[in-house]
Amino acid sequence: MERAHSLLLSEAACSQLAEHQRPQFIFEWLNHLKKLLPATDRVDIKQNQRRLIEQLSGVLIGSPGPPTRWLLAHCVALLYRLGDPIAASLFVDRCHDIIRSKDDSPSGLPTRLAAMACLGALFEQLGRMLVGSFKDTLTSLLKAMKSAESQGRYEIMLSLEKILRGLGASAVPCHRDVYKAARACLTDRSMAVRCAAAKCLLELQREAVFLWTSELENVATLCFRAFEGSNYSVRVSVAKLLGTLLAAAVEPRQPTGTSLEEVMDLLWGGFLRGGAGFLRASGDMLKGTTSVSKDIRIGVTQACVVFVSTLGGSWLEGNFPAFLSLLMELASHGRATQTPGDAAVTRRCVSFILRSTLGSLLGEKAQTNAAKQLCFAVAAQKPAIDAALTDGNVETRVSAADVAASQHMLVCCLQELGALIQGLGTTAAPLLTDTLVDTVISVLLHPAASARLAAAWCLRCVATAMPSQCSPLLDRCAERLVALKSSPEAVAGYGAAVAALVAAVQHCPLGIPHTKGMVVLSLAEDLLRSASQNSRISLQRTQAGWLLVSSLITLGPAVVEHHLSRLLLLWRCVFPASLREQEMELRRGDYFTWQVTLVGRAGALCAMKNLLLHCRELVTDDIISRLLTPLACAVALLTKSRCVSLSLSAESFGVMMNQLVSDLSGSDNLNQPCSELTLLPPLCHHDDLQLVGPRPPPHRPPIHPGTGGSLDNDAFSLCEKSDEAPAPLPPPVALTAAAVRLFGALHPHVISAQRVKILEQFVETVNQLKGQRQQTVQTHVCAALCSLLKHQAGIRGSLGPEEVRSPALSLLSGALESASPLLRCLAAEGLARLVQAVGDPGFTVSVSLLCFDRLKTARDAASRSGISSPQHLSTCLGVLFTLSQDSTSPEVQAWSLHSLSLAVDLSGGLYRAHAEPSFTLVLRLLLSAPPTHPEVHQSLGRCLHALITCLGPDLQGEGAAVSSLRSSCLVGCGVMQDCPDALVQARAVSCLQQLHMFSPPHVNLAKLVPALCEILLDYSLLAHLCSSYLCLRQAVVACLRQLVQREALEVSQHAVTLVKELPRRDNTQLDVTIKEVGLEGALFTLLDRESDPGLRRDIQETLVHMMASSATSGKLGHWLKLCKDVLSATTDCLAPVEARQDDEEADAARDDDSSAFKARSEAGGPFTALRWATRRFAVQCVCRIIAQCESADPAHFNMALAQERRLHESTDFLVLHLGDLVRMAFMAATDHSDQLRLAGLQMLLEIIRRFSAIPEPEFPGHVILEQYQANVGAALRPAFTAEAPPDVTAKACQVCSAWIASGVVSDLRDLRRVHQLLASSLAKVQAGRDTCSQLYNEATATMETLAVLKAWAEVGDSGSESEGAGLLKLVQSDLLTLSRLWLAALQDYAMLTLPQENASQLPATGGSFYTAETLNQARAHYSSSWAPMLHATSLWLHSTGFVMSDDAPVNLSRPATPTTMGRPGGGAKSPDDVNADTLHLILGISVEFLCSPHSDDQMENITSCLRALQALLDIPWPRAKIGSDQALSVELLSVLHRLMVTRESVSVQLAVLDLLRQIVTATQEHVREKRHSAEVDDGAAEKETLPEFGEGRDTGGLIPGRSLVFGALELCLCVLVRKLPQLSPKLAGTSPTGPGGSVWSLTDSDCRLVASALCVLSELPSVCSPEGSVSILPTVLYLLLGVLRELTGAPAAAVVSVGSVGGAGLGAVVQAALQALKSVVTSPMSRQEKSRGAWRLLLRSALNTLLGLWDADGVVDQISLLTALTVFLLSAGPDVCTVEPLHALCLQRFTAGMDAKDPLTSSPLSVLNVAIKLIVIVIVFAGQTAERSRPQSAEELLGVLEGVRAMEALVQAADESQRAPLVAILFPVLVSFLLDENALGSAPTASRSLHQAALKDLMRLGPQHSAVFRSLIASSPALKSRLEAAVKGNQESVSAKASSANPAAKSSPSITLKTNFL
Repeated sequence: MERAHSLLLSEAACSQLAEHQRPQFIFEWLNHLKKLLPATDRVDIKQNQRRLIEQLSGVLIGSPGPPTRWLLAHCVALLYRLGDPIAASLFVDRCHDIIRSKDDSPSGLPTRLAAMACLGALFEQLGRMLVGSFKDTLTSLLKAMKSAESQGRYEIMLSLEKILRGLGASAVPCHRDVYKAARACLTDRSMAVRCAAAKCLLELQREAVFLWTSELENVATLCFRAFEGSNYSVRVSVAKLLGTLLAAAVEPRQPTGTSLEEVMDLLWGGFLRGGAGFLRASGDMLKGTTSVSKDIRIGVTQACVVFVSTLGGSWLEGNFPAFLSLLMELASHGRATQTPGDAAVTRRCVSFILRSTLGSLLGEKAQTNAAKQLCFAVAAQKPAIDAALTDGNVETRVSAADVAASQHMLVCCLQELGALIQGLGTTAAPLLTDTLVDTVISVLLHPAASARLAAAWCLRCVATAMPSQCSPLLDRCAERLVALKSSPEAVAGYGAAVAALVAAVQHCPLGIPHTKGMVVLSLAEDLLRSASQNSRISLQRTQAGWLLVSSLITLGPAVVEHHLSRLLLLWRCVFPASLREQEMELRRGDYFTWQVTLVGRAGALCAMKNLLLHCRELVTDDIISRLLTPLACAVALLTKSRCVSLSLSAESFGVMMNQLVSDLSGSDNLNQPCSELTLLPPLCHHDDLQLVGPRPPPHRPPIHPGTGGSLDNDAFSLCEKSDEAPAPLPPPVALTAAAVRLFGALHPHVISAQRVKILEQFVETVNQLKGQRQQTVQTHVCAALCSLLKHQAGIRGSLGPEEVRSPALSLLSGALESASPLLRCLAAEGLARLVQAVGDPGFTVSVSLLCFDRLKTARDAASRSGISSPQHLSTCLGVLFTLSQDSTSPEVQAWSLHSLSLAVDLSGGLYRAHAEPSFTLVLRLLLSAPPTHPEVHQSLGRCLHALITCLGPDLQGEGAAVSSLRSSCLVGCGVMQDCPDALVQARAVSCLQQLHMFSPPHVNLAKLVPALCEILLDYSLLAHLCSSYLCLRQAVVACLRQLVQREALEVSQHAVTLVKELPRRDNTQLDVTIKEVGLEGALFTLLDRESDPGLRRDIQETLVHMMASSATSGKLGHWLKLCKDVLSATTDCLAPVEARQDDEEADAARDDDSSAFKARSEAGGPFTALRWATRRFAVQCVCRIIAQCESADPAHFNMALAQERRLHESTDFLVLHLGDLVRMAFMAATDHSDQLRLAGLQMLLEIIRRFSAIPEPEFPGHVILEQYQANVGAALRPAFTAEAPPDVTAKACQVCSAWIASGVVSDLRDLRRVHQLLASSLAKVQAGRDTCSQLYNEATATMETLAVLKAWAEVGDSGSESEGAGLLKLVQSDLLTLSRLWLAALQDYAMLTLPQENASQLPATGGSFYTAETLNQARAHYSSSWAPMLHATSLWLHSTGFVMSDDAPVNLSRPATPTTMGRPGGGAKSPDDVNADTLHLILGISVEFLCSPHSDDQMENITSCLRALQALLDIPWPRAKIGSDQALSVELLSVLHRLMVTRESVSVQLAVLDLLRQIVTATQEHVREKRHSAEVDDGAAEKETLPEFGEGRDTGGLIPGRSLVFGALELCLCVLVRKLPQLSPKLAGTSPTGPGGSVWSLTDSDCRLVASALCVLSELPSVCSPEGSVSILPTVLYLLLGVLRELTGAPAAAVVSVGSVGGAGLGAVVQAALQALKSVVTSPMSRQEKSRGAWRLLLRSALNTLLGLWDADGVVDQISLLTALTVFLLSAGPDVCTVEPLHALCLQRFTAGMDAKDPLTSSPLSVLNVAIKLIVIVIVFAGQTAERSRPQSAEELLGVLEGVRAMEALVQAADESQRAPLVAILFPVLVSFLLDENALGSAPTASRSLHQAALKDLMRLGPQHSAVFRSLIASSPALKSRLEAAVKGNQESVSAKASSANPAAKSSPSITLKTNFL
């Protein structure tokens, strides 16, 4: 159809379709035509017009169904409007003919109805063009009305409404006729006709002035009659009509208006007298009966809400005092409160009016004024209360009637006052300065219980809204309670108030002081003790005492555990000690004592119930056993009396069961009104309840008689947790409900025989009774049975013996035929649960057959039976299909379709086979079902929803079958969207939502989104009026939420387009909002108005999704402006502007003005007077946007980049809006609402964290935040005032420290302001908790104190890290104080982290900053703030070198530490002990935390711990401590190892390795110290006998888990293998950091880690004993050489190391590896006697490995390898290097290096390096010759001397700059060749020749390089003495043997050699 471009119907295609497919085809064509006509050219339309009219006429006479006829009418009218309108009158005449025809065939009726619909649509679209035919049309319609059935009357009313709308003022002459017709229909027996008539009259009143002037009274009476016997939708429609008329009368368009009083008199007349005429009403009055039905009262209530809403918020604000007094008249009217039930209903109605108007029409400022007015109303009753309390003359006493009247007024006023204050939160603070609290407290003395309890509830609301008021109010009420202990009213009133205030603490996170709990318990005990002293007030004292106990228990386990023993004692006292005592008790006592006793026991049971609800963890087996005795007595007592309400189950199940049976079916319960509305809904399935009709949401007026709940039914409900004012049910109803619940829980625990007997007894009772009594018992019994079955399903228990089935089945099947739909619904549910509980297929089949039989004989609801097999399913569907087409009984249709939807849902995949016929059926019914029965449409909607879910993702398919199913879905949704019933529309929306989820491309957003927005706009005005609208809005918002997750931008655009195209109609505020700020703005407005929590959550999520998709992609500025507008829409503007239906009250011109004026507030923003919760959400949105930008474009946080990019592209960046962000944070942080202040401070914190480092491009050296320091200071200041709550101050401290530490402000003078705030809070901390105001729980003082200390610690930490010495100055002055406070806090924290079994070690009085009672709450505060303090303390200790000063600072006025940590207590501890305690404290906290850091969000804490440990290990004293304690060091290492494995953060891993190095160094120092002291002690003893220090002792064994070296090795290995897996033979070939990764893919940080690990590795041998060093050496060498192998075996492309990725880092690793190698090779252990041999062998192996690296594949980094070789040659002894073949291989490698073609290797620099290395080899040889085996032969001598000459030549060839180091190498070698005079004589010739040659060279070279020579001699005394001895010996020998020339001749070869060499 979509692809057909023609306007005409394809008749050929239509004729080919089967009969049942044609209606759908025609409907689709009409839908297509409706969309196509407006888009088609007018010429084309005129060309096709005749043919189209023929086709449409064909459809008209083809008996179309309701949706088709409405669509047809729309298309005909559209065609004439867009084409040629002249011929329209002919079509009108044709319709007249059809309507007048006498065709009574079944097909004639739909055609007639379609003709009526066409008339309406034609007049609506063409209006005055058809004015000539108007008279005829009206006559035809009114004539047809006389004989029409309900569908006809319905359609005629709708047509008349459209005709009136189209003709406007032209229809005036016939208004009276229309009025007459509509008047008759308004009380029609068909509910749908009533609704249509109400809509028609609503349209009529726009022009027909008489309706709200002369006829107003008659219309009102008519409306009251329409309410009678009405259903939900009628009440809503008629209430709209009546409310609008009354509003028009009060603010009329003509000058003569009706006064508010007259209008309200009319309304109240309906409320009090109903729709009866004067005579009947007065007759009732004479008889003293009342005949006003509940329906009328609810209707009047809703009409009153519409009346006020239509007039708008500003009217309400101006006229509230008058309106309130009229409302109060109603509340206190005698006729409205004749019975307690009536009174409860009246109060609910009045409260509903107040809540719906004040709660949703007024902004915060107006609400505050309204609260004042309510206060005045309450205060006006004070004289009556006072008079009632004074026992003066009889004349002055106020009559009981007056007291009763005032009580109802007070209840309504106080409940609304409480609700207003609760909504306002802390913004209501200004109210308290007035007399509000005094006024409310004065009502606590009222003689009526309901007024006293309402006042108590109101105080609870005050305490919830303003937690700072809770303690003062509690003190005040407790004080008055003690003072007025002898007045019954005072005891009851103040007792309830104290209980309510204590119960309010559940909603206040800041709590109340712990001592208040003790006060309350003492009061309770006192009241209970003194109850028996004065019989006049025994009852009140008893009840008040137990009420206080119940409320105390709501404070939770932290408080109750301290008082549990006293509570148990109270319970023991109130019940008899044993059952025998109880028997004796029953024989005595009068009525009054029993009344008091029973009240006491009921209270005690309520307190027990609260204990189980609120303190579950305290209820141990021991406590339960103690509670069971009182309970057993309570149960025994129950069998004798029926007064105590049931709370708990007990052991004596049998007795209990009998009592329950009598409760449920006993004779004395039969006359109670049946309370099925309270009993049954909780037991039915949520979906099934919709069959019974729409449910009123909470706080709606009551719908059913006898259910009026009221606080005075059960004072104990004051202690409940709900936010809504509790409305407990009357005791009989509550008793039945409790009995039903308990029956379900107890029945499974009774013996089998008794189970069967009980059910049989039930059956018998039901069968014996008749009529209403039978239904009552049937309701109770079925409810009990279903409760049992529901409970069974929950615990998956068995039902018991088979005999149970029969009575259960007979009970339920009997109920299936009940007259009450609710009971039928329950029975069906029960039957299904019974089948499920039995779980026997045979039983299932028999039940199903039973149902089928019943269905064949009696038309009744199909039951919900489980479906177990396909054949079974087919039978079931056959029956349901047949029933659902039975159009004679809509109820049967609705129930059977509902069953069908359940069958689809429950059978899941089995249903696929039946999907197509089901779709066909559903569509056929949708297209043909009459609109007068919305329940059928609702069931059809459920079927369609179930079918879509059943098909699921299959709907995406492309096949013909699937696409036809899909189009069926869309057609079905279209039909439902056009249905007038709100619930059906809601279902249509959720079906489209399902479709969009399974098959997004096939849902047309361009059509869906505008439809959704239109619903939001249409229903926004009377949003709170009716629950079906609420369902619709919930469905719309849920759908939008899903759509914006994928296509937020499209949704937004479609919404704005819709508003632009909308005709200018009753211009509601939301239209304006969408025009100005888009859909998101409208959602903010909606969020502000809605009260339903689920709907609010959905709106918030929708906004968040819209923001997530567009805030960073071009709409950033729009979102920020939107949030700013929301935030600045405070109540300082004009009165709130409401969505007003101005067109209804004003002519066009005035309407324009008024709406233009109304739409804008003074502030000029698009929003007006938004509430704090909405503004807080806007602040949270901004924080979300900031977080989003972080992961988006970097230019968001770079001013220079943003400004540059802004020039070239039109994008927007966050940093450009910084000013707005700061302003928003400032506005929020300085608001009246504490919640908003917290959000504002959090936002400020985010801004500081994100923007503090961004430089200001225009002023180099400055940052952009610097210009906002005044705003930051001003935003923080209010948080440090005395009144600021602790959580705000704590958050502000966090912002302060972030601001100071951020370094934004470098000038200390500018920082002083913020610093001053912190300093003031530090002074507060020092003052101690004695001065702390006792408003909140002690834990809040802990929170504030720790926040202050944490803030100072953060400032100190950042001061030490950054260069800013200035910041340190800020902290310096207070450092001594702070350090003590920090240590005290850390010690508290350490205590609190002790495991449960060590709890006994905790100090009994609490710690420095927490009290013992608030220990659990305090834990959370400590765990969030200890880390910065730990770091700061370590830094402070570091700065003092761990020397603690003893002089306590003068300004510390509280004991900073309760233990002897701070100062040595009375000389008990030496400073060293104190230091050790401090060290162990810091170490303990760190290790405990690092062992189990729970998640990544504690990264800062991990870093703080590691930094603190690093700071400690930098100081000698702690280093020595840790070094000497091996167990501690090993423990630290194992913690570090775990951290290394579990944390990926590079900074953490580097810190871990740094700590490892420090620990190894500490141990090294310790070992060195011990070795040194041992050497000193042993003096001249032989070194071989020295004890072995270091690990490994004399065995060389290292024990894992106890060995430090082993732990260090593990850690190093862990790092190396993770970064270079090739080191491990198992992992060789796997990738370290990416596919095919190698050392070349290491990042710089990886390189740093590897280098650190190597450094630690090389230090390890020095910590071992000689044997130990031998154990670890192979590992160390393997790892070092392995790393070298990896580093030098580079791929060909990457040889140019420095330029490549990570080149610099790799260079550092190579350096580290060589350095480590050198450390190991030169280790003193290699020279130790015990280990020398082993070392030599291992070093040779290492050298061999090193030499083998040249043979590896690929290019090798030769330079590094040659350097490593040099390290060996230089540092390892000759006995390592000169062994063949190593020696030869070394030479070979060097020679190869010299000849290399590689420019890098053979460059001059490299050659020089290599040459030096070559010489070094020679030197090593020479060294060997000189030291050990001197040259024996001339050849050896020649080799050595040649080497020396080569070295000399090299010195000459080198640059000036390079010579000194070479000479420094050469000189020591030459000196080493010298012999001392003793050895010279006995030395062989060659040695002597070497000695002389060396001496000669020294004499010759010394003067040439005198500087080097001198420095060498100076630095080495050994060299100096050896040289001096040789020179001296030489001089002597020269003088002695002057003549001998032999030696000279011997040495000649060397000279020739030298000459040859040169």
